[in-house]
Amino acid sequence: MSPAVRAVPLLFLRPVYLLRTYRRTNLQPDMLAGLTVAVVLLPQAIVFSLLAGLPPQMGIYTAVVAGIVGALWGSSSHLNSGPTNAASVLALSILAPLAAPGTPPFMAAAGMLAVMSGILRIAMGIARLGILVNFVSDSVIVGFTAGAGVLVAVGEVRHLLRLDFSASGLLDNLIKLAQTALQAHPLSMALGLGAVGLIWLLKRLNRRLPGPLIALGLAGAVVGLADLASAGVKITGQMPGGFPPLARLPLLDLTLIGHLSTGALAMAAIGLVEATSIARSIASQSGERLNSNQEFVGQGLANIASGLFSGYPASGSFNRSALNLEAKARSPLSNVFASLFVLIATLLLGPLVAFVPRAALAGVLIVGAYGMIDRKEMQRIWRGARGDTLIMVVTLLATLLLPLQFAVLSGILMSLGYYLLKTSMPQVRSVVPDEHFRHWIFQPSKPVCPQLGVVDILGDLYFGAASHVEEMVRALQAQHPTQRYLLLRMQSVDHCDISGIHALESILRLYRERGGDVYFTRVREPVLKLMKSTAFYRDVGADHFLGEDDAVEHLFYHVLDPAICIYESDVRVFRECQNLPRPEYSVPIVLHTDIPAGMLTEIEPRALWNRLREQSAPIVVDVREPREFMRGHIAQAQNIPLNELLTRPLTLPHDRLIILACRAGRRSARATYALHNQGYNNCGVLKGGMQAWEDAGLLEAVDG
Repeated sequence: MSPAVRAVPLLFLRPVYLLRTYRRTNLQPDMLAGLTVAVVLLPQAIVFSLLAGLPPQMGIYTAVVAGIVGALWGSSSHLNSGPTNAASVLALSILAPLAAPGTPPFMAAAGMLAVMSGILRIAMGIARLGILVNFVSDSVIVGFTAGAGVLVAVGEVRHLLRLDFSASGLLDNLIKLAQTALQAHPLSMALGLGAVGLIWLLKRLNRRLPGPLIALGLAGAVVGLADLASAGVKITGQMPGGFPPLARLPLLDLTLIGHLSTGALAMAAIGLVEATSIARSIASQSGERLNSNQEFVGQGLANIASGLFSGYPASGSFNRSALNLEAKARSPLSNVFASLFVLIATLLLGPLVAFVPRAALAGVLIVGAYGMIDRKEMQRIWRGARGDTLIMVVTLLATLLLPLQFAVLSGILMSLGYYLLKTSMPQVRSVVPDEHFRHWIFQPSKPVCPQLGVVDILGDLYFGAASHVEEMVRALQAQHPTQRYLLLRMQSVDHCDISGIHALESILRLYRERGGDVYFTRVREPVLKLMKSTAFYRDVGADHFLGEDDAVEHLFYHVLDPAICIYESDVRVFRECQNLPRPEYSVPIVLHTDIPAGMLTEIEPRALWNRLREQSAPIVVDVREPREFMRGHIAQAQNIPLNELLTRPLTLPHDRLIILACRAGRRSARATYALHNQGYNNCGVLKGGMQAWEDAGLLEAVDG
């Protein structure tokens, strides 16, 4: 059985993993975030269901059922599933030719549409087609998110001002806002602007405070105590109650299934792109890693459950997901709590929730919409590749001027058109030198270095390939966990975009978090230019870009730890390590990167030279191998190789200063750590090792 087939059951066991790994410290933040989202979700569920031609309770049922299932089986910690504007409009256009809106046949068809689109989404997840979302460039996400933020903000201004008009798009909205601005309701505007100001102030005082929740709570209290509803302030109003009932769907009506098949496919495709686009956009701000196949399954199950329990098609919501992130949610259970709070509100707290003013809700959504516009990332893309800039601008304009679902599709088509000839899965393979050390070859049967992995990327590193390259590097690192350092050979990478930079940043974080680092060689000029314009070159460091001929030599003499080769491994991969002695037995090695900070006392070469000329000169112990010691050493030094120092009893005095030396300082640091553990507290290391001693022009003794 293939690994892909064995992984299918795991897609459906996501709730078990969530519950096993859940931390109690996340409970309060998740509940607060869920309550904040619930206050927005509740009125949206009613409004969006009416937009779809359905009664309000179907929106409530969709918010409760799809929200819980989508959170438990999805991949994102912040994506809120439930009724959305795009899904509601699309559902109405699909169902209108079949029955009159609001009638029982219309509601049954809506449930069937949700079930059918959910089955299609699950099928895509099981088939592991989540890789398709890699073709959605980060530039598309940034442009789409920014455009959606503008739309949400402009669309909520009329609610903040309590202006009574309907608009069909951005331009229509702006024109009608200008025409009716003088009709703004002062009390509503004060409540809305007050919510915006309070959220901003609380964020400045303490970012951990649930600003949206506090603002909405205070606004509701003011409206209730002062009876502002009678003064014209629009409030949420009484909510319909009741648990989501099991729907009686015509599951075997082949005629209805045939009529809905095309619409279900469109709903599934657009819903998945919408949900994964939102999830990736939110993840780019939170730093969370997503599993697209898991998200497909989560969205599919959410829609099936919604249809079976009297709901209609659901998808991911931009403003609720952004609000969830803004409210400091820490896990998917925040969305479960949001749905439960909606259910509780409809059952028990309807009179209390009813006083929340619509203008304050608009203020909260406007604040969330402002955060959706990632100005820093837009500037970064603008300074980068022209293709990324074009894709971002086209997607942004399409989002502002076209229906949301068409905007996403136009961005995707723009991406695919621009990179039509580019491959999406370049080969990423570990290479080793040939037997003559002249060329790099791919030969999996040959052993690899225990410290350094050398990897070839044989293809372009653009948005369709970035995730694949990152996952392949992660897989290689998992196969060789002792390799803390990576040399990426990029002579075959002719093109790279912002997604590729993000993948390299992720790889860099992976190795640096493990105490290692990443180095690059043979980076082509266009790719190097993009690295510099996006600040990746600066973040990595200019000294991490090496020449082809001396890359391994530099890493061997300045980065890698020879003690690991000498004492732990008999593998000799590179030309530079062929003359190293092979270990006769294994010695326990503590890596120099794991030695506690502040334990090592370093002495400069010139200072040690002066101390050696004093009467109470320190003892110098050279921990290199005898053959290294004989080529050149400090005249007063005695040679105790590291393996002897670690495994044999020492006769060094405890009352004199002991200075340990080696080639570059790593072995002497390890030796100092070992001496500290044996009670030698008055010891230090030669800073920079014998390399620094030689660079300082100090004399050495040579044994013939």
